[in-house]
Amino acid sequence: MFHFRLFSGAIALFSILQFGCNNVKTDKQDVQVAASAIQAVSKDSVVVSTPASAPVIVDTALYNKMLVHITNGDSSGKWPVNAPIPKEGAILPYKRVVAYYGNLYSTRMGILGELPKDQMLAKLKGEVAKWEKADPTTPVQPALHYIAVTAQGSPGADGKYKLRMPFKEIDKVLAMAAEINAIVFIDVQVALSNLQTEIPLLEEYLKKPNVHLGIDPEFSMKGGQKPGSVIGTFDAADINYTSNYLAKLVKDNNLPPKILVVHRFTQGMVTNYKNIKTSPDVQIVMHMDGWGEPAKKINTYKTFIFREPVQFTGFKLFYKNDLKRAPYKFMTPEDLVKLKPMPMYIQYQ
Repeated sequence: MFHFRLFSGAIALFSILQFGCNNVKTDKQDVQVAASAIQAVSKDSVVVSTPASAPVIVDTALYNKMLVHITNGDSSGKWPVNAPIPKEGAILPYKRVVAYYGNLYSTRMGILGELPKDQMLAKLKGEVAKWEKADPTTPVQPALHYIAVTAQGSPGADGKYKLRMPFKEIDKVLAMAAEINAIVFIDVQVALSNLQTEIPLLEEYLKKPNVHLGIDPEFSMKGGQKPGSVIGTFDAADINYTSNYLAKLVKDNNLPPKILVVHRFTQGMVTNYKNIKTSPDVQIVMHMDGWGEPAKKINTYKTFIFREPVQFTGFKLFYKNDLKRAPYKFMTPEDLVKLKPMPMYIQYQ
């Protein structure tokens, strides 16, 4: 039986509570917005620059070649998705993102908070090397994926069952990422709040060219239930709001395109997928977030990610939960590059 993340979410819900914090006031930080080094070269050729690399000249032909590469010989007609060519500075599809996920307050929410910093970064670099070997065609961009708003088991002062991390914790993650030229994702579990309330509070970070966003439908409790009691949901309208918000930041601040990761492991977690709008300013990743044995993980990917294409795909690996039932093996990059399409965002928890 496949163990979806329904009540692995309980780990996320209550591991923060062990610290006895219900409401953390977000302290204002002076955040410098770095300028992105992006320069147009010609009509069909642009300089693509990310915080982790020197500018690399790419063109439309390379973009199309990379799309063909990641479709992995798929003949269904679903992939590649007909989406706008991203603006200069885009990470996808030119690189694969390999991310470590978690929260610094908890050793149980993911590898990012489980290990001491130096050990964690070294382990991430090891995973990057494995992916570069498995798919030499695609360079790897390391990333830290930090849960900045966590669903909670108690309502808190505002009754919204969520906890916002202090800005100083996000700053710590940014400093860690800088040590290995990684990008950063800040992840939002809205609980009984909503994206319209939570995302603007993170704007000064999202204005940074190396900071991207993740949103988690599992803990979006539109029916008012306690997080963890049922699996939550986002509609296309929620995803479009978020994408439009990020696109405006990109345009107003002359930023490279943002990556938006949407977690998913059930049908109901994302509704009306055909209404999700794509943009040259935002790269949407539909991320397979289930845990269990390899056959069930692949089936989930085929059922909910492959069959409802949006733009790019992701795949999550759980260091512990994927191995709960012996003798199941931990999936390798060599396993995942065989998928159609190849996932371009890989997350380890």
